[in-house]
Amino acid sequence: MSNWIDSGGDEPHLYSVRPTICETQRQTGATRWRSAASLACALALIALAAPFGHARDRGQFVNTNADLKAWFDGLRSGKGPCCSDADGSALSDTDWESKDGHYRVRVPRYDYAIDGKQQELVWVDVPEEAVIAEPNRVGRTMVWPIYGYAGVAIRCFMPGSMT
Repeated sequence: MSNWIDSGGDEPHLYSVRPTICETQRQTGATRWRSAASLACALALIALAAPFGHARDRGQFVNTNADLKAWFDGLRSGKGPCCSDADGSALSDTDWESKDGHYRVRVPRYDYAIDGKQQELVWVDVPEEAVIAEPNRVGRTMVWPIYGYAGVAIRCFMPGSMT
């Protein structure tokens, strides 16, 4: 058994051990068909899974007034558009409060249920730029929370009749 230096291990290697483009063999017809079949299967799986990721109209807004829906769709706060009435949540009077011109709301900690259990509610301060300045046409307090890696934040808040 020789050691590494005796076998020329300390000498620089001039060429790579990996084959060059010239040395690789051309793909055979079977290899090309296998590659094409793999690509076709991947595309088919994506096409089959795509409908499950799309939003659906389950008919919950069938009786919505068109003018009111257009008003909701146009709502904006200083943080940007509120999106829609479907994205907002109505709050009861016990889930929000006003003190010295600042608002606080109680919303679920996460936007998904964990093991089907009741969500923990947390108090979140509403930034001043998230408060909608125009009159509330629906009368109920609404909040548009955003859930992210840093927790829950408020995108829009529209005070109700308690104010």
